Amino acid sequence: MKLSRSDRIRRATSTVMTSLTALCTVAAIGVLAIILFYIARSGVRSLNLHFLIETPKPVGEGGGIGNAIVGSALLLALSCIIGIPVGISTGVYLSEVGRGWFASVVRFLVDTLTGIPSIVTGVFIYAVIVLRMKHFSAYAGGIALALIMIPIVARTTEEMIKLVPHSLREGALALGAPQWRVTLGVVLPAAAAGIATGVMLAIARVSGETAPLLFTAFGSRFFPDGLDRPIASLTVQIYNYAISPYDEWHAQAWAATLVLMTLILGINVTVRFFTRKKF
Repeated sequence: MKLSRSDRIRRATSTVMTSLTALCTVAAIGVLAIILFYIARSGVRSLNLHFLIETPKPVGEGGGIGNAIVGSALLLALSCIIGIPVGISTGVYLSEVGRGWFASVVRFLVDTLTGIPSIVTGVFIYAVIVLRMKHFSAYAGGIALALIMIPIVARTTEEMIKLVPHSLREGALALGAPQWRVTLGVVLPAAAAGIATGVMLAIARVSGETAPLLFTAFGSRFFPDGLDRPIASLTVQIYNYAISPYDEWHAQAWAATLVLMTLILGINVTVRFFTRKKF
């Protein structure tokens, strides 16, 4: 069958645009692969078991980032305990319940918080919590990271829930289920994979934050012995090592960066695996 001129133009345009999108995808993946390869090549030389379990030591004596790994894990746990439930609850409210001017105000505030520089969040927590407590602490760092997580999780949750077909809600309501049961038992499970993706994005975002932690958790050369004290983190330790004049610390900064990237990748793969299996 002979194609008309308009059909040939339409097919040619489709082929060109498909090729351009594929080229852009390959370019983006290529840049990411180059970054990961460079980090791995620069950091693997200083990576060993002692580096992962020891605390920092003076130049020339080795040392490691064990305290920073534990500290980052505690800070992420605190931020997730606070940020994920609040963010998901806010997203559910905006998509399922919120109507009128109050919901518009909440949505506007969430969008505004998304665009606020992280250092502003750090300064705010420093003024509200650190100065009142008169010392840095893991609590302040966790709250600062949670404030960064909340708008990301909230907006992702809202958009993912909006994609759930209304027929699922109507079917559950027709069976006599109350609204809260429909939301918890039908809507949230249907949107769980998308919500998990938003949570992963939020965790990846706060995992690489340095500025808020400089104002809140500050840092420490020792393993944490309490959440109301200054605590080490991978990002702050990478920052301190990277701006130092010592080549040994520069190499350790690359190794710590590789560890941080591996931890973030591990979190993403784990969450993807469980959401794929369940949903």
